[in-house]
Amino acid sequence: MSNLKLGKLPDRTPSKITISVSAELNQALKDYAVLYRQTYGESESVAELIPYMLAEFLESDRAFAKARKEGVPAAGTSEKSRRQPGSHSE
Repeated sequence: MSNLKLGKLPDRTPSKITISVSAELNQALKDYAVLYRQTYGESESVAELIPYMLAEFLESDRAFAKARKEGVPAAGTSEKSRRQPGSHSE
């Protein structure tokens, strides 16, 4: 049995997601879903796997974890508004 980076998904309420991906990424996601089914004996759609894949990716990204711990600027904050007053690096 293969040890995938993504563990078996927990029981949950299904949710839908719509994104656009390249043909190559689409095929890779389909291949991953096939390997997931072979590994765990349960079929999950690509749309069901993606949120967990993204969560796993973010949790394993050390630079991202460090940045969040140090306080990532709030979403929607522009680069200009994040600069210190008196900073003229434009």
